[in-house]
Amino acid sequence: MTVTQPLAGGQADTTQTAQRALDQAVNHLLGLQHDQGWWQGELETNVTMDAEDLLLREFLRVRTPDQTAAAARWIRSCQREDGTWANFRGGHADLSTTVEAYVALRLAGDAPDAAHMTRAADWIRASGGISATRVFTRIWLALFGEWPWDELPVMPPEMIYLPAWFPLNVYDWACWARQTIVPLTIVCSLRPVRALPIDLNELQVPAASTGPAGFDGWSAVFGGLDRVLHRYEKRVGGLAPARAVRTAAMRRCAEWIIARQERDGCWGGIQPPWVYSLIALHLLGYGLDHPVIARGLAGLDRFTIWEESPDGPVRRLEACQSPVWDTVLAMIGLADAGLPADHPALRSAAGWVLDEEIHGPGDWQVRRPGLGPGGGWAFEFDNDGYPDVDDTAEVVLALRRVTWPTSAGGGSEDRARRGQEATARAVRWLTGMQSRDGGWGAFDADNTSRFPARLPFCDFGEVTDPPSADVTAHTVEALAAEGLSASKAVRRGVAWLLRAQESDGSWFGRWGANYVYGTGAVVPALIAAGVRPGKPPIRRALAWLVSHQNPDGGWGEDLRSYDDPGWAGRGESTASQTAWALLALLAAAGPEEQDSIDRGVRWLAQAQRSDGTWDEPQFTGTGFPGDFYINYHLYRLVFPVSALGRYLNGKGGAG
Repeated sequence: MTVTQPLAGGQADTTQTAQRALDQAVNHLLGLQHDQGWWQGELETNVTMDAEDLLLREFLRVRTPDQTAAAARWIRSCQREDGTWANFRGGHADLSTTVEAYVALRLAGDAPDAAHMTRAADWIRASGGISATRVFTRIWLALFGEWPWDELPVMPPEMIYLPAWFPLNVYDWACWARQTIVPLTIVCSLRPVRALPIDLNELQVPAASTGPAGFDGWSAVFGGLDRVLHRYEKRVGGLAPARAVRTAAMRRCAEWIIARQERDGCWGGIQPPWVYSLIALHLLGYGLDHPVIARGLAGLDRFTIWEESPDGPVRRLEACQSPVWDTVLAMIGLADAGLPADHPALRSAAGWVLDEEIHGPGDWQVRRPGLGPGGGWAFEFDNDGYPDVDDTAEVVLALRRVTWPTSAGGGSEDRARRGQEATARAVRWLTGMQSRDGGWGAFDADNTSRFPARLPFCDFGEVTDPPSADVTAHTVEALAAEGLSASKAVRRGVAWLLRAQESDGSWFGRWGANYVYGTGAVVPALIAAGVRPGKPPIRRALAWLVSHQNPDGGWGEDLRSYDDPGWAGRGESTASQTAWALLALLAAAGPEEQDSIDRGVRWLAQAQRSDGTWDEPQFTGTGFPGDFYINYHLYRLVFPVSALGRYLNGKGGAG
């Protein structure tokens, strides 16, 4: 294959070159499908995953020289010239990430007077040292005696007893947060210390005094609560009734944790609850040979990527894996590209997706007890307790693009029936998961309490799961595709989206970067739900996209837009973000936007690699806005395939 040459312009040239680019991209995407029918791209994050993996293994005394050396090579390769590490490529240096990476390299044997370590330590001290890091980083250091437990916020395990209606009960937290907090209540109550073979004196500087900036009434309330909890912690050991309650609470927490371990050994399919659950259970006496612990440690291997480098093997850990998400996006993209609905690749993928449906109960039923189990899909291979709305909506859109002949034998009729029944269950579940305000969150309904984020413990990432524009849009689009545009659920969802539109015409992107992602999701959904392209909200959205197109024809948005509105819609052009903008424009554009669309298509064709995919080192996925970001390695391919396919086939929606 050869790289597509730059276009001279003109509609015919654009169409022909777009077709060549699409053909190459489709061939590449088909070649990535696994034999079982699924797709999975790497989910790249930052080096805290690798540093914390080494610290976990050090704490459990299972760290090996080979693991350590390979992980250290990867961590070193991500260090910048100033000695720091960032949370995404090109982002600001992050103190906690830099400290954790530094500690991991010290553990791997890097000398503190080595040039790269000196640069890191100098920057850490200048930025406030260990005392200025986030709570989670200081918990890791407290495990090894490098930070005093008394100087950490308190989260008592007794919170497991709080009923679901009481403030700060575990179900007030987002699913990812509750699965992390419950084991941490055990860890922070037992306060273990296992000394490192090193010390970190070179990172210590006097703690800066805290001034009145940002102080408000709620800060006083929750600061006072933390002081009360600290006094309670000091009295637990001396009072027999309190000790009995504490012991029972930790036992209840352990039961809660074990009940949520997945078949592959993970917790929630994500790193934070996984590592803290292993530590908590081990502290309660579960040995390394106990099936729960052994399964948990073994499961990490599937999340570990080994590669060769000029310096030797490198090892990195995925924070999560996204096979269901990747698969349904690939299915939609290939269908948009013109693959027939009975194509073997689509049928194989659909069969795998149908087998991944979650039929059991989950934590989401705490807020929706009347909504029976079944009808949801998770993001990962194994996360059966936490189906999510976003994946389920995209599953509905993907399954409707596949057909099986009803009289061909070989199980075709059964697969067609299974697909129809699964879609009906998904529609029921999605409708039931709508929040009171008309929007949809990712994992829970009405997970909107403001209290958890006020706790001193919570200084990193989102800890609740309120409705978001992108999840709501995908759900509205899926329900509309099933003929429910006139339903109450869709009408309320559309109203929520219209209220959520920013004053400049864009929408905030909770799970993707950022306003380009949100706007790229919402516009096709509103059109699918019956909002006319000429309506003011649509026209303002398209005008925002056109005004933020880069001179090269593409679109990009730097992740700093989550912290600085000046970056909204601004950044180096990327394949995924260009595709998101095109999907919105293609859904609703008039003649006045055609030039913008053609320029975007030409950018995709010109930027394509000779193998049919695109380079995209930029992170365009979001875990926690402002704190944690993701580079989905398949985004650079599946979304351009959809955009080019819809451009060539004259379709504005997933259909």
